[in-house]
Amino acid sequence: MINKAARRSRKLFESGYYCAESVLIAIAEAYQIQSDLIPKIATGFCSGISRTCRQCGAVSGAIMGIGLISGRNFPEEPVEQTYDVIQRLFNRFEKKFGTTNCQELIGCNLNTDEGQEKFEANNLFEKCAEYTEEATRMAMSLIEDGHSFKPPLSEEVVN
Repeated sequence: MINKAARRSRKLFESGYYCAESVLIAIAEAYQIQSDLIPKIATGFCSGISRTCRQCGAVSGAIMGIGLISGRNFPEEPVEQTYDVIQRLFNRFEKKFGTTNCQELIGCNLNTDEGQEKFEANNLFEKCAEYTEEATRMAMSLIEDGHSFKPPLSEEVVN
């Protein structure tokens, strides 16, 4: 399931969805979660949070995907398990790629004409496809890594 979701996120990215959208869709599909909010909720996180040169959108999508599975529905529920998994995600991504910052990962500012030109000229799309696939793989691995998350509200029986 992990590799299938990772490959799916890359295909989604290559089809025109952006990084955060692709990761979130792939994780949601892997767990058969459907919502009209997916991928809309992820769009602003793409391209280093809307081209602001901040956190990689693939990492943001992975955080949202983890939240779909382990997030809380009510304020009295604990956050520690979700925070722990997300901290592990950051550590793994940083260990593999050196940073979670979009501009540092691709070496250009996507909010400038020069940055857009560099992105195109250097085929940085391929790097982003790799980050998208790997962030999905890491998130899925962490989700599947012996963590017994409760099901999301949509799967709970409500009386």
